[in-house]
Amino acid sequence: MKTLKISQLRPTQMTHGLREIRQKTEAYERLKGHELEMAIAYKPIPVVYGPDEVPYAIDHHHVATALWHAKVKRVPVVLVKDLSKLSLAEFWLALENNRWTYPYNALGQRVPFSEMHAYIWDLEGDEYRSVSASVRDAGGYAKTSVPLEEFRWADFLRHRLHAPQNDAEFDSLIMKAVELAKSEAALGLPGYLG
Repeated sequence: MKTLKISQLRPTQMTHGLREIRQKTEAYERLKGHELEMAIAYKPIPVVYGPDEVPYAIDHHHVATALWHAKVKRVPVVLVKDLSKLSLAEFWLALENNRWTYPYNALGQRVPFSEMHAYIWDLEGDEYRSVSASVRDAGGYAKTSVPLEEFRWADFLRHRLHAPQNDAEFDSLIMKAVELAKSEAALGLPGYLG
């Protein structure tokens, strides 16, 4: 399987959940040798080649960032599409049309593609992205193959719940968020369980 340096991967989103990254980093740091190699191989990073054959990660930003924090230098990648012949504007349009990019900041506001970060570990922390992952893990909604589902849930929760200011508030917010995720207000979101 082809591998690339994590430093070569360009992000296609503006934010990630720092709590989720912290948990994943701790999990990777506990692994050694073959166990670590198997964990890394289990989640190859899907990439799309952009202009000048620059690899852009279109998923697993959290995995790549956690591995980088755990001092892993290279990750396995899977090429999803080669768009290297497109102009930069055409490239970002193709990513958007395929739902392979999420150009929104931690406030849920759209930003220009020119403001995308250069490195995958430099993304903004979005508490609601962490909340959405925790809600899914707690059974609030089902994991699906819908691209960027966690961001849609994060935006839904962002407009209905106050941001947690510390770990205790985060933990108590999850139960409220699970109830909200199962309410009719969430009908239509990917993985809705009702």
